[in-house]
Amino acid sequence: MHTTAGTTIEKSRPVVPEPHREPPEDASAEELLSALKPLEPGDPLAQRLRERVMLHYLPLLNRIARSYGGRGEQLEDLRQTAHVGLAKAMRGYDPGRGKAFISYLLPTVTGEIKRHFRDHTWAVHTPRTPQSRRSEMNRVRRDLEQRLARPPKTPEIAEAMGISVKEVEEIRLVSEAYNTLSLNAPEPHGDESSTSLEDCLGSEDRNIDLVVARESVRSVLQVLPARERLILKRRFFDEWKQERIAQEVGCSQMHVSRLLTASLEKLRDELSDEE
Repeated sequence: MHTTAGTTIEKSRPVVPEPHREPPEDASAEELLSALKPLEPGDPLAQRLRERVMLHYLPLLNRIARSYGGRGEQLEDLRQTAHVGLAKAMRGYDPGRGKAFISYLLPTVTGEIKRHFRDHTWAVHTPRTPQSRRSEMNRVRRDLEQRLARPPKTPEIAEAMGISVKEVEEIRLVSEAYNTLSLNAPEPHGDESSTSLEDCLGSEDRNIDLVVARESVRSVLQVLPARERLILKRRFFDEWKQERIAQEVGCSQMHVSRLLTASLEKLRDELSDEE
């Protein structure tokens, strides 16, 4: 406090902003991302929120990565690429538009995996030494096959060439990458109007639509009391019979049936309002 010519002037105090609160454990992905939006990248809360979203979608990312397996790339590389897609989706998603995050996440992750195939599988840059010995290995393999009357094993090829088994495997890997195809090339067994090879990557997961439906329901479940949410979980996720649910919540089976009917009706109304 300062006094000037009989006038008292109070020194203003700095305004301390309120710390951001972390959403509850049952918060939806949209709520987590809304809380994440105003935070600085280095904020510890921002890191926790990103990890929570990552853990929530981990099973989905693994499922998408497995659907692209068996096409020349390691499954772990595909998983890492799916995680990159999730990180991009988290940065690009705008909670203010009111759209479900899952509808933005799926095309972002699948697009990232297809980009990975374009950049790493079909655009191959091979080491010069294995590339130069590819013809030699093919010749040795043909000679051994004629002499042994069977396909030669890798150690036999290595011994004939005077190199290690690891070097033979590296040359063989380069040989497999020698002939490449463009992803824009037509599917070889299709007709003139068939789709390109890129469209054939991956396979359709019939449960993807179920993921979208569950995510839509998850956000509106919060309108139900805790007991009704538990009853819905036991019935439709844990697949309990109504008798067993009634024993757990302490009411009759008839009352459980009435609560289920009322809860489902309320959820339908909430989902209709969102649309």
